[in-house]
Amino acid sequence: MSGTWEFYIDRGGTFTDIIGRAPDGALQILKLLSENSGHYEDAAIEGIRQILGVAPGAAIPSAQISMVKLGTTVATNALLERKGERVALAITAGLGDLLAIGYQNRPDIFARKIVRPAPLYESVLEIQERLSAQGETLVPLDEARALVGLKALVADGYRAIAIVLMHGYRYPEHEKRVAELARDAGFAQISLSHEVSSLMKIVTRGETTVLDAYLTPVLSAYVARVAALLGEGPRLAFMQSNGGLTVGGLLRAKDAIYSGPAGGVVGMAETA
Repeated sequence: MSGTWEFYIDRGGTFTDIIGRAPDGALQILKLLSENSGHYEDAAIEGIRQILGVAPGAAIPSAQISMVKLGTTVATNALLERKGERVALAITAGLGDLLAIGYQNRPDIFARKIVRPAPLYESVLEIQERLSAQGETLVPLDEARALVGLKALVADGYRAIAIVLMHGYRYPEHEKRVAELARDAGFAQISLSHEVSSLMKIVTRGETTVLDAYLTPVLSAYVARVAALLGEGPRLAFMQSNGGLTVGGLLRAKDAIYSGPAGGVVGMAETA
């Protein structure tokens, strides 16, 4: 053994389970409430603190820890409870209703009253631009008009935006330029469809990009908080929806929806 601890943590909506592996290979298991603000700031860090015997509120002895692997339902719960960031959608002019229309899929095809969930975005900014499927400029990007619209959204309180332009998955020049304008306008979270989900179909690409913009601020704040409390030294890895691990800085909200459940499936498959 390396002489250091490893921790494997599942942070659920109600409980957080912590497994600590001591330098001699012995396992210690602990279960805590995920939210207990009167006693600790974060359940994962508190679990590590208790297993190591660190006093409440004291700094984590980072030198004693080599690895922390964490699965979390932070993004999942924020989506289910609709507690993500307020999001605006910037999309090619003429397609403002496209994501609301979607593919017309419905669970009961013969139902006369169709109740669709409300979209995650609250406002739509139509961008005057259009590229052909071959990348030719059909409508030049109106930067001045776009900047005015972006500034108006910031003035209205928006700090997150999803940029989804027609054929942006293959020709992202306009998306990149709109992103620069969005930064100048004051947006903190900017999700670009060609980066988030480089797919031909704009509806699927758009929905995934909106989801990323909606959840990334929540997830990023949690990752940053855990990293700060953990301190320098330990390697912090997060479970993704595909069952693989990634470092906190590379974890995207769209890849973390099934972070918690995926760990259980991976563990079951390994055990079997």
